[in-house]
Amino acid sequence: MSEESLFREVDEEIRREQLKALWDRFGTYIVAACVAVILGVAAFKGWQYWQHRQALEAGQAYLAAVQLAEQGNAEAASAAFAKLAESGDSGYATLARLQEAAFLASKGETDKAVAIFDEVAAQEGTTPVLANLARVRAGLLLVDSAPVEELRNRVGDLDVEGNPWRNEAREVLALGAYRASDLETADKLFNEILADPRAPFGLRQRAQIMLALIAPKIGGQSAGASGEETASDEDAAAGDAASQ
Repeated sequence: MSEESLFREVDEEIRREQLKALWDRFGTYIVAACVAVILGVAAFKGWQYWQHRQALEAGQAYLAAVQLAEQGNAEAASAAFAKLAESGDSGYATLARLQEAAFLASKGETDKAVAIFDEVAAQEGTTPVLANLARVRAGLLLVDSAPVEELRNRVGDLDVEGNPWRNEAREVLALGAYRASDLETADKLFNEILADPRAPFGLRQRAQIMLALIAPKIGGQSAGASGEETASDEDAAAGDAASQ
């Protein structure tokens, strides 16, 4: 055996002894750490599966409630939405609360509906899109009773470029101004809705109706009123917008 081979064998023997000493000393901890990692991965996978199942069940429950509503079974749909709303903080639970509030509003229980919309808007975890939708819906319910300043505090900051609910917020503010006899402000806001190609078709139609109502009162034809669409009942037109 050469001197080099001898040194190599001695070196390997020393390494084996060192590894054995380390294993004797820390082997139990190493095994425990490996087991902990395996259990942690298993627990995480189990949690992911549970979340998936919960989301799937919530989605099915929401669709079932929507079908009840579409079939005209309003009471059963409301009960289903209320039950789903209590199930947790998932997106479906938030949607269910919005539907529950809309049902209450349709029955004339405005205060309860507004309270739910306000809770959804303020709830931690509600996405900005749904929170702002809740704010707009509450504002629409309050246009007949709330002061303009309150409406402005509720939705005024949504009337900004890039906000998906900008035109709906404009409608709340415009209706509030109209009710307060601030016709110039109402005319301006309704015209902004009409001029925005991103405004939903139904919203633009309502703006056109309101502009036709405003035009004679401000001493001439409003910039957005074509005269083709008129309304014989002003309160009906404004009330229709508030019910959307």
